Amino acid sequence: MAFAGTKISLSQPDITQKLTEHIDDLKQKIAAWGKRIRRFTERSRRFNQNRLFQSDQKRLYKSLERPEVCGAGPGPDQANTVAFWRGLWSEPVNHSEGSWTEVVASQCASITPMDPVIITPDDVAEAVRRAPNWKSPGLDGLHHYWLKGFMVCHAVLARQFQEALNQKSLPSLFTTGITHLVPKDQVHTMNQTNTTIWALGVHYFTN
Repeated sequence: MAFAGTKISLSQPDITQKLTEHIDDLKQKIAAWGKRIRRFTERSRRFNQNRLFQSDQKRLYKSLERPEVCGAGPGPDQANTVAFWRGLWSEPVNHSEGSWTEVVASQCASITPMDPVIITPDDVAEAVRRAPNWKSPGLDGLHHYWLKGFMVCHAVLARQFQEALNQKSLPSLFTTGITHLVPKDQVHTMNQTNTTIWALGVHYFTN
């Protein structure tokens, strides 16, 4: 009697050795196929994530969330969160430049300056065209939807950006930010009710 698919027969004197070798051979084939499947799965996952990042970043970030981590425990205390970010952003910072900056400056001295940049209303229109319509606004409370519709503002914004560029300094309002504690709904699951988690959303005012 021979084993199906093999050349091993019970009548062979070294049946034990041949069976052991055949089992080892099958284990190696299974391990090789397992590695190929894992490599293919990992490659497909990276490819799909890269494509999703280009088409729909919101879906990508939602797919990366881990409900067992995001929904665990109570949300952060609002007072502690405000104190934490205020301590980071409201304290003055004194940067100490190293000697390497002088080396870089000397190396860049021979570089030909680029042509002057002229910001036009069309540039502003193109920039706001790609912005989300109803994303939380900055300190002005103005959504991008209205900037897209009120095209008369594009010339004013272009002039303001051009003045900041020519003066080589930004007004404080250009870099003033506001931090919100925004409740976000967690994904519904079969055995879990809808819960609310708190996340920090930072929205910069650049208008």
